[in-house]
Amino acid sequence: MRIKYYGHSCFEIIINNKKLLFDPFISENPLAKNIDISQIMPDYILVSHGHADHISDAAKIANQSDATVISNFEIISWLRKKGVKKLHEMNIGGKFTFDFGNVKFFNAAHSSSMPDGAHGGSAGGFLIQSSEGNFYFAGDTGLFYDMKLIGEFMSIDFAMLPIGNNFTMDADNAIIASNFINCDKIIGMHYDTFPQITIDKIETKVKFQRAGKELILLNIGDELNLLN
Repeated sequence: MRIKYYGHSCFEIIINNKKLLFDPFISENPLAKNIDISQIMPDYILVSHGHADHISDAAKIANQSDATVISNFEIISWLRKKGVKKLHEMNIGGKFTFDFGNVKFFNAAHSSSMPDGAHGGSAGGFLIQSSEGNFYFAGDTGLFYDMKLIGEFMSIDFAMLPIGNNFTMDADNAIIASNFINCDKIIGMHYDTFPQITIDKIETKVKFQRAGKELILLNIGDELNLLN
C-alpha cells in the first residue's frame, strides 16, 4: 500500500491498484505550490467534509481524472451542481463495497459548510477495509468517546489523525484517540498549514513515543510504503 502526501490532510493511497485521494486541498495550500494538480489522476476522491481546505480541488481533479467522488449526501449534491459526473453519496454509519475494498463512513466531531456557504451535512471520517490492510482517515475531528466503537469495529493497521489543535484535536488528544481505536501507527495531518495550527514536530513525536506510539510526519511530496 503506497501513500503519497500532498499536504494538510490530502493523501493519495494506492489500494489494489486503485488510487484513492483524500480531502484534496492543494492549489490553494500555501505550502504546496510545487505540486501540479493537473498530474493527479485518482480513481476515487474521498471528501470528509465541506470546508475549503478539504474540498477546494475536488471538482477539478474529479473532472480531469474521471474519478468517483465519495462523500456525504449534501457534498455530493453540491458537487453535482458543479458538473461532477461520477458521484457516490454516503451518510454516517453507512458502508459500501467498492472494487478496492469497503468504505464505512463514521462521524467526526466537527462543523461542515461548503466554500460558498451552502449546507455541508455532517462531517465524517472513513474506515477503509481491504485485502491489503485496514486504515482510518479521521478527517477533521475533536476527540469524542464514540471513537472507541471504531476500534471495536475492526483491527486498524494505521490511522491518519489531525494533530494541529485549534480547529481539531491536538497531539495529546490524538494519543487518546489512538488508544480508543486500538492503533499504534499514526500518520499526522492538519498541522503547520496555517499559523493557528503550527506544531513543534520534535516535541509532538516525543509525546507519541512516550505513549508507545509511532507518529509519522511526512513532508509534502513524500511517499511511503506501508503493509507490504
